[in-house]
Parts: sequence; C-alpha cells; structure tokens
Amino acid sequence: MTFTYFPFDISQPEHAKSVVELQQLSYPVEAKLIGLETIPPLLDTPDTLMSCGETFIGCFEGDLLAGAVSYKLDGDTVDIHRMMVHPERFRRGIAQSLLDAVLSVPGARKAVVSTGSANVPAVKLYERNGFKETEKVEIAPAVTITRFENDLS
Repeated sequence: MTFTYFPFDISQPEHAKSVVELQQLSYPVEAKLIGLETIPPLLDTPDTLMSCGETFIGCFEGDLLAGAVSYKLDGDTVDIHRMMVHPERFRRGIAQSLLDAVLSVPGARKAVVSTGSANVPAVKLYERNGFKETEKVEIAPAVTITRFENDLS
C-alpha cells in the first residue's frame, strides 16, 4: 500500500476524531518509554483538538490515518507540537516523511521540538535531521523532556 501525505483541517469533527484515535494508539508507546502512565496527548478529545490552533499534516494509507504531525508557525519558527505514527506502521519511514514535510513549511527558518528524553527513537530522528539539544527539563521525578532546535536557513 502507498502512503499519501497532505495537510488536513483539524477543525472538522471527523478529522479530530481520527487524530484522537491515533493518539490513543501511538502515545502510550511514548509514555511507557519515558516512564509515565499518561502524557497530555492521551487526555485530548476531539473538542480540544478542534480548538488547539495547530496545523496538521497526515500520512494516509488509503482511508487510514497512519501518522500525523502538527505544528504552529510563530514568525519564522515552526514549533512541532505532535508527532505520531500508528504502532502497526512503525519503521516504514512515516515519521521521517512527516518531519520532512513540516521542515519545508514556507517561511520556516528555525524549528523547535520537545520529546521525552528516554524516547530514543524520537531523539535519534531529530538528531539525525540536524536538531541540537537546547535543554532538558524535569517534568516528574526521574523523567525529563529534551528540547531541540534546528536552524533551517
């Protein structure tokens, strides 16, 4: 099956519902990797997503939302808020393709992202794509988030 990538409107209830379903499959993997029971995306509802103000790019396999990335563009900085891939679609290049799409947003000269420091696959993805660690923040005992930045100019 071929994957297709395109922006979609999260303010549409059916799109928000699809993203919530994907988050419920994808984010427990990250929560487990970083040592938490839950993380904020697992608390989202279609309503919270519909009002989040983020732009979404999806990876579709037919009608299945196999992955998605969301971001906000603040001036010339693209702030990546979410990156998720359906666990049954891991290791197929979806995250890389979604990252490529968000890093080529018109007008973006810098990109920032945060991920759980113990989420080794995500950390490696960002480092492989030129992101540099800017700080680590403890969010719970023995649990840190690493913030990254990438100069796209």
